[in-house]
Amino acid sequence: MDIYLTNNLTNKKEQFIPRDIKNIGMYVCGPTVYDDPHIGNARPLVIFDVLFKLLKYKFTSVTYVRNITDIDDKIIKSSKEQNISSKELTEKITKNFLSDCSYLNCESPTYQPKATEHIDLMIKMINELLKKGFAYENNKHVYFEVKKFSDYGKLSNKKLVDLIAGSRVQVSEDKKNSEDFVLWKPSNKDEPSWESPWGNGRPGWHLECSAMSKKFLGNEFDIHGGGIDLIFPHHENEIAQSRCANDTKNFANYWIHNAFITMSNEKMAKSQGNILKIKDFKKKISGQVLRLALMSAHYKQPLDWNDKLLNDCQNTLNKWYLVYSDNLKAKTKVSDETLKPLYEDLNTPGYIANLHQLYERARKGEDQDLFISACKFVGLFCESNETWQKFKKDKVSIDESEIQKRIELRNKARENKDYKEADRIRDELLDKGVLIEDKDGTTLWKFK
Repeated sequence: MDIYLTNNLTNKKEQFIPRDIKNIGMYVCGPTVYDDPHIGNARPLVIFDVLFKLLKYKFTSVTYVRNITDIDDKIIKSSKEQNISSKELTEKITKNFLSDCSYLNCESPTYQPKATEHIDLMIKMINELLKKGFAYENNKHVYFEVKKFSDYGKLSNKKLVDLIAGSRVQVSEDKKNSEDFVLWKPSNKDEPSWESPWGNGRPGWHLECSAMSKKFLGNEFDIHGGGIDLIFPHHENEIAQSRCANDTKNFANYWIHNAFITMSNEKMAKSQGNILKIKDFKKKISGQVLRLALMSAHYKQPLDWNDKLLNDCQNTLNKWYLVYSDNLKAKTKVSDETLKPLYEDLNTPGYIANLHQLYERARKGEDQDLFISACKFVGLFCESNETWQKFKKDKVSIDESEIQKRIELRNKARENKDYKEADRIRDELLDKGVLIEDKDGTTLWKFK
């Protein structure tokens, strides 16, 4: 079965055809470590983790690179506000980021390079661009001259004049043209800096990903991913500088972007004041619940984040854990038929629908190991049953008096032979982690 992905470079869903079937390369833009990650940052972590798993299932060797940007104007600004060094800030936030990845049960990428460890490669790439006439130096700055690259705007499917008009282009007297973007800039005395032919300074943000992807994946590779907000200018600029420096007709063959997470249909952003940090969920909810929630909408569609979504995912996992056993090993290989939605443009909602069907069979004692394997394939069932039940009991969303009230309502429904209502109340309690049992004329309950 072939994998199909929506390629934003062509704006079409296409069959994924690797450059080298024995060596798949995927680069995904990672965090700028100036502040703790929020739920919007978590979406690409989970989405591209699922894609990584699918590629490894299908192909012999997959190299997944996700960078860490640990030098940037936002980092400098945040470190000054906190009165700590940039290094101290980035080390702290990087540690928190990796902890969040573990909480969400994301696999570690093959490589996770830091920008500050590859400054020499960035300087080398700038020299190549200068030598080939695609960049120019002025007043200790180096800029890429956009008009020299005829394919600029191909990824965002817009003309250059439209891209400039619709973006916040940095204005500088040092530029030849307003659309040109910085490759190197000088640092102030109290800012991180590195020696270069143009004076002490630091690289531009876009250049970092071009240098690191080249090191680990080569001049051309298969898949480049990230959030939809990175298409312009970040990914557009990556393409321009990489193709020009490396003399190639392509950079990445497939460009995959996830849509935003919203709250009340508003984009999650600091400017909106609606940021929810991943760390704030850790004492309240299992990372598996967040992971299932992040997979609940197709990656190309906005995902509206709300309490109902989390409750629904919590209740789903409560039920699924009823048929999970730590002793029952996930030994059955997941079939292509089960994986079919993931092959079709990473359709995670379709795959979750398949999991619901497998659960119904497992509940009847059929193919439990297949259900467990299918859940584990997308990073679920990563906690023991004991750990899950303890966490669930600690965080159960119903108190004992309410449980007794609902049992009384169920008993009345049974007396009136309204078995449909009685079953509804039983299922409602089960969704909240409460298992009831009728025994010797008495209804008993327990947290399951």
